[in-house]
Amino acid sequence: MKKTGAELAVYALEQIGVKYTFGIPGVHNIELYDELNNSDKIEPILVTHEGGASFMALGVSCTSKSIGTLMIVPAAGTTNAMSGIGEAFLDGIPMLIISGGTRQDTGKHYQLHQLDQGNLVKEITKKFFRITSHEKLISTIYKAYDIAISGEPGPVFIEIPTEIQMFKGEVKEMVAYLKNKHTPKIDKNKIKAAAEMLFQAKNPGIYVGWGAAEATKYIEKISKLLGAPVATTLQGKASFPSSNPLHTGFGFGPNSIPASQKAFKNCDAMLAVGVRFSEIGTGSFGAIVPENLIHIDINKDVFDKNYPSKISVEADAQEALNILVEELEKLNSNKPKDVSVLAKMIKKEKEKYYTEWKQKPLKDKVSPGFFFDSLTKFTDDETRFIVDDGKHTYLAAELLPVNRSRHFVSPTDFNCMGFCVPAAIGTKFMNPNSKVIGIVGDGGFLMTGMEALTASTYKKGIIYFVFHDGELGQISQFQKIPLKRKVATIIGNINIKGIADATGAAYFYMTNDAEIEQVMKKAFKEVGNDIPVIVDVNIDYSKKTMMTKGVIKTNLSRFSLKEKVRFISRAAKRHLFEK
Repeated sequence: MKKTGAELAVYALEQIGVKYTFGIPGVHNIELYDELNNSDKIEPILVTHEGGASFMALGVSCTSKSIGTLMIVPAAGTTNAMSGIGEAFLDGIPMLIISGGTRQDTGKHYQLHQLDQGNLVKEITKKFFRITSHEKLISTIYKAYDIAISGEPGPVFIEIPTEIQMFKGEVKEMVAYLKNKHTPKIDKNKIKAAAEMLFQAKNPGIYVGWGAAEATKYIEKISKLLGAPVATTLQGKASFPSSNPLHTGFGFGPNSIPASQKAFKNCDAMLAVGVRFSEIGTGSFGAIVPENLIHIDINKDVFDKNYPSKISVEADAQEALNILVEELEKLNSNKPKDVSVLAKMIKKEKEKYYTEWKQKPLKDKVSPGFFFDSLTKFTDDETRFIVDDGKHTYLAAELLPVNRSRHFVSPTDFNCMGFCVPAAIGTKFMNPNSKVIGIVGDGGFLMTGMEALTASTYKKGIIYFVFHDGELGQISQFQKIPLKRKVATIIGNINIKGIADATGAAYFYMTNDAEIEQVMKKAFKEVGNDIPVIVDVNIDYSKKTMMTKGVIKTNLSRFSLKEKVRFISRAAKRHLFEK
């Protein structure tokens, strides 16, 4: 039979369960878009910028079983989308990038968008494919999908030249997709040894990340059996429920809240699952890890990079922890340890810390403590929270309770600003019956805020809380503490209402603590009309998060005595004598 490449590509995407594509049509992919219009399974979504498209695709992959998929033009479309592609690569999120390609059958040079895309994206993708024949198109998309979701997930790029899209070619058959996700064989002897090490420990601890997002029920069982506190990475914040009495919070080192620092103070054996011990997760590597470290991850390359492990197990988290539960139950006859003292301490320290953020209501600004306290009253366990990169990220990490896996999504190791607004849109497409809340700083909002138009166009009811302080808050605070200066971190005067009006979003202004609940009530009512709602929050950033304090303390401690004296002296002089 003869089929166009566009027909073959759309058929393959339908087979692997793609629901939406995100991108902008151009001369190199109009045949693909035309064929998408014939599909009753896939809807092509028009965005305002391909960077927004890639973040929307991340929202899809992070919060559903479908894979986020881009449909973009080559060269300019690719470079525009690279921020989200890079985020997917470093954060371990599956993504498919379908790009048009310049014609390969004319022999002509200097074509529009003619660029070696394989070299362009090789550092931020798991694999690059350029389609060379109709016969290979379906199987290549299936192979790309398997690569994207297998091992440590990530983005895979497929370029389909224009002539293959347009013209018909011979294919033997339209083959169906057969799942071929590879998972490594588990070394059960290592799991058994890990169980014994944890069982013998006096103060075991558990540290989980995004890679453990599907293994929450096993982590809860292990925590209960061992009487072990559980801390999470930023990306994996929702991998363990905040409501569990042994949940301590984000991190366990100097960058974590007091409940976590105290719970892990004497940790003598740690079970780390689906984590990389990255810079953000460890607060600039300030966290101290016990000698008896058990590290379980699907990607063996993460082992022993920053902290040496006693036992490392290459495995899918669910499979490995299921076996670990069985081994631990054999050792203690399914009799959980008494955790009442530990749980009481965690609860007390959490309450004490949260109270610090709610001292006296402010009349001129919005306090983070009162804001997040109120937000929990208007949301539920099914709410999806999407944050950006900035000071608000760590406020949410410390002050926002989340009890469902994959219900808190943030940019992490790539740490790209501009993530929140479009990622929340992708999330809403896949979770239409859930409340979707975006929390974003004014700097991040300026990068992709116009994608609110996409939400308006497709009638997606999302509430965006824009933490508006007129600065790049996290960095300006890092500057102000040691330097008493703010260099290139003061944002121009933004008319956020103007952006809301331009994009068809509803707008509310939250002036101070007295207005928090009444503004939230209006926003949550308005979002029921299936339109995006932008809440301009006059946020107070004066109080520092534990992340900020911990990172500064950790990095200063590494300076030589000479440099430490120089930095402290310079800071003291500026704070004492400069106006």
